[in-house]
Amino acid sequence: MNYKSWFNKHGKKHQEIIKKLSHLSDDELIEYFRFENMVKNEPDFCPLYDKNKKCHDIEELNCYLCACPNFRFDDNGFEQIENRTLFSKCSINSKDGREFKSENAIHQNCSGCLVPHHKNYIKENFSRDWFEIMKSVTN
Repeated sequence: MNYKSWFNKHGKKHQEIIKKLSHLSDDELIEYFRFENMVKNEPDFCPLYDKNKKCHDIEELNCYLCACPNFRFDDNGFEQIENRTLFSKCSINSKDGREFKSENAIHQNCSGCLVPHHKNYIKENFSRDWFEIMKSVTN
């Protein structure tokens, strides 16, 4: 699956949950997306949920911004670097981000970065429209 396919599929899952929970306040909605609640109530939202596994080692993981608004991707590649195609990157060059390099590709590795999974960050960037929050992610 390429980035764009995942992005669209995930955004639709997010929309379905938001629609189902339209009666909740913004704060209640953000709280609903706590990892422990999502594992129990939305098992199809993330493939890690069936293993009860977090994508980031953080005590209060919030999954509202499963994908980060600072992530950038282009399935055709941004540019060539050292005979490799750069497919994804971090727009804020997070000190906790890394690159994964294979023989032909470079991808952003966000596993060490916790920026989008804190409640305060989510509140600062909040919209019930996930695609609106994520509008700068894709080319």
